Parts: sequence; structure tokens; C-alpha cells
Amino acid sequence: MDEGLVWPIEVRLRKGRRAVLLSLDDGSRHDVSAELLRVMTPSAERKGHSPAEEKVLGGKRDVAIRAIEPVGNYALRFVFDDGHQTGLYTIPYLVDLAVHRDRHLSAYEAQLAGAGLSRDRPGEAYVGRRR
Repeated sequence: MDEGLVWPIEVRLRKGRRAVLLSLDDGSRHDVSAELLRVMTPSAERKGHSPAEEKVLGGKRDVAIRAIEPVGNYALRFVFDDGHQTGLYTIPYLVDLAVHRDRHLSAYEAQLAGAGLSRDRPGEAYVGRRR
């Protein structure tokens, strides 16, 4: 599937606010956990301003989504119960997270393990090398 050609027709917050259901115009439906959305935030908090500043965030397993806000016709902003709300998830990025959810979660868990962090214990570490 070419994610660049599919578009969400519905983004619904799941009961409990710990996941969203993303229905795409190709007929597929994908659950994306609030945890994955939170730890993959495209904000500067996680991405930094260079690859050397990219961080892995631990302890977000139980995060919930308070609100989903559209940003024009190109992105969504998720407001999380830990106070984070600065990441703008472009539609292509959101579709990629949904369609390749398992791959992203595996990579995240590997980063956590490499940093000595846990999905259950708050903390953060740099993924890249800081200069």
C-alpha cells in the first residue's frame, strides 16, 4: 500500500481514550495506541533540532488522549493527559504510524532497551550521539 495515496475518512477516539481508530479511504481500519502516538510525537520535545538531539521517551504506556484537534486539512494535534500537545501529526505521518504500527512499536521498544528505559517507568534518553 502506498500511504501517500490513502487518506483518513474517520479518526475516532476509542473508549478509554488510550487509542484511536483510523479508517482509511482504501477500506482499511487501524487502531493506534495513545502510547505510540505520544512517543512518536513529531515535536521538538522528541525530535530535537538535529538527529543528535532525538530522544526516546519512557513511561508512556498508560497515557491517554484528551482531545484531537484538526490543523487545517493537513494535520492533527493530539492533546495528551500528560500535558503534551505540541506535535503536529501530518496526515502522511499519521497514516504511516497506523499502517506500520507494529514496526514502529518494535523499533521503539528496541530504543527503550538500548537506553535502559521502560514503557512503564518515566524517563528519557538521547537516541543519537550528542556532541
